[in-house]
Amino acid sequence: MQQVDFIRMEDGTREEYEFLDRMEDEYKAGLPERIMQSMRKLEHSISGYRINRLQHCLQGATRAYRAGESDEMIVAVLLHDIGDDLAPYSHSEMAAAILRPFVSEKLYWIVKHHGVFQMYYYAHHCGGDRNSREMFKDSPWYQDAIDFCHNYDQNCFDPDYDSEPLEFFEPILRRVLSKPRGEDPEQVARYGKAG
Repeated sequence: MQQVDFIRMEDGTREEYEFLDRMEDEYKAGLPERIMQSMRKLEHSISGYRINRLQHCLQGATRAYRAGESDEMIVAVLLHDIGDDLAPYSHSEMAAAILRPFVSEKLYWIVKHHGVFQMYYYAHHCGGDRNSREMFKDSPWYQDAIDFCHNYDQNCFDPDYDSEPLEFFEPILRRVLSKPRGEDPEQVARYGKAG
């Protein structure tokens, strides 16, 4: 079977859906390669800074790695701006959605809201509210998000920093993306169980 026969999902057979599940599993296995390709595209995004967005992400991930952070944290830092290219108005949410099946709820939350927390460093220069992050002050991860931005985002625009190359992080990325944690509601709804 190279493709299903149905043109409406309600007409599909068990065999066809089992075939599609196998095809989807093969596609999912290629996620690390697609992530790497998307990261490389960041080399040509947002100009004006002293380094490009890929270098910024590599610098943050290198700092996290050298600080002894967990693999999940390193990958979260590496991918935190992956959404800049396609979702300039909601890049944090896009990055968080990519990470959600693979990282803790805490890291998902931090990446999802890091854009608001990052505004602390610049919004007042542009007519915005640098204290917008205060809307999250009751979150148990409020300080963690502050620390994430302070340690691995706002300080990662140094053209002289000796960052590791993207390929250095590929094995870490593959480890983290090798198995969903089972916290993804779509996965639980689809299969009725975690991971």
